[in-house]
Amino acid sequence: MKVYFFATCLGGVAYSKMCVNAIKILQKAGVEVIFKKDQTCCGQPSYNSGYFEETRKVALHNIALFDQEYPIVLPSGSCAGMMKHDYLELFEGHGEFDKVKKFCSRVYELSEFLDKVLDFKFEDKGEPVRITWHSNCHALRVAKCIPSSKKILNSLKNVTLIELEKEEECCGFGGTFSVKEPEISNAMVKEKIADIHARDVEYVISGDGGCLLNISGAMQKMGSKVKAMHLYDFLAYRMGI
Repeated sequence: MKVYFFATCLGGVAYSKMCVNAIKILQKAGVEVIFKKDQTCCGQPSYNSGYFEETRKVALHNIALFDQEYPIVLPSGSCAGMMKHDYLELFEGHGEFDKVKKFCSRVYELSEFLDKVLDFKFEDKGEPVRITWHSNCHALRVAKCIPSSKKILNSLKNVTLIELEKEEECCGFGGTFSVKEPEISNAMVKEKIADIHARDVEYVISGDGGCLLNISGAMQKMGSKVKAMHLYDFLAYRMGI
């Protein structure tokens, strides 16, 4: 099987190692990965800020770039939600809608692809560890890929997943929200971190780079000993790759 890999903006800027690990996991699952060098943003920042015409140009660029009938796999529920569902709303009533709909049907968040398409079984080679999980808002409510992510984590024999009391509450990042409303964002991330600390875990795992930047940055300032790690870095680590 061949797939396109869409790294996302944060994947390229802040989580390049995670992207490499995600590709290694796909290759371990027997998949040939195609990385298009001209890929760019999914368009979510401009879409959420009301720049719809500009976002359509970004979407059409992506549709033209990933032109073969291969699945498009993303290591981010946020961007997957944008490209799989929000593109449909963006182009509703436009002449390109049918083409966009066909494109959207090929988009998968990586954990969903590993779980539902490949049924890939992970071999856990790590020592026993306690972790907790933060659900990104867009992954939870739009892409709806959280069940696959948590199913994979729960399949790791030496990993104990401790649920957060307020798992589904936003960490305060929200893309441009954290820039426009920094005080509210800061209060939200402090509540999230308090919940994490109450779980007595070594790691907090998430499948979204934006949330991780927000949570890990705040925890670092607080001197927290809990490590924040992207889902696909964590899985690669547990697999020993």
